[in-house]
Amino acid sequence: MLKVSGLSVVHGGLHALEGVSLEVRSGEFVTIVGPNGAGKTTLLKAVSGAVPAADGRIEYQGRDIGRLSAAARARLGIGHVPEGRKVFPSLTVLENLEMGSYRTEAKRRRAEGLESVFALFPILRDRTGQLAGALSGGQQQMLALGRGLMAQPDLLLLDEPSQGLAPRLVETIFEAIAEMRRQRRLTILLVEQRVVEAVELCDRAYVIETGRIVLEGDKATLLEDPRVQRAYLGS
Repeated sequence: MLKVSGLSVVHGGLHALEGVSLEVRSGEFVTIVGPNGAGKTTLLKAVSGAVPAADGRIEYQGRDIGRLSAAARARLGIGHVPEGRKVFPSLTVLENLEMGSYRTEAKRRRAEGLESVFALFPILRDRTGQLAGALSGGQQQMLALGRGLMAQPDLLLLDEPSQGLAPRLVETIFEAIAEMRRQRRLTILLVEQRVVEAVELCDRAYVIETGRIVLEGDKATLLEDPRVQRAYLGS
């Protein structure tokens, strides 16, 4: 479904990504882990069109999308839940969710989409009229995930969904992501710093450091790799 080949992104004359290649097959759950500043967020932004690529190729469902705008990529079915939640604080929960259903197909299925989101996050049903800015951090993350689902994406990009959340809420969010995949048969590309939780969820994972992919493999292979254990698991 998604194939990235030799991708480079330059910020201020410095390479945020250099020669990155990866693949996400239809129906897969792929995780990208790595330290702060490694280029994880930049990679998702390059795929969704939020930042331009300096070099390389991004293919989605066999089509080169490198020259398409972010809006055009979203219309093709690429959903992006950004780092830091980015809800609209002055809009209600319901209005935030409705903002997610901008694709033609999503508009037709808006009522169905809302019911699906409320089944996944019942607390949002109870808060439909509340301003998003008044929600707790965990509730805002649920809202951001729900808004991403409202677009009826085929590929969902998730950027650090556990960021800033208490451990109890992190578990809830990861369980919700797993359920989203089961219900929707979504293809997911997840960026995370919580290595164990993120890799346990996925089919395959990549490790990125200083803008380059340094390791890849299935979850068992990566969790057993001595380099991953030393760098991320404290072993």
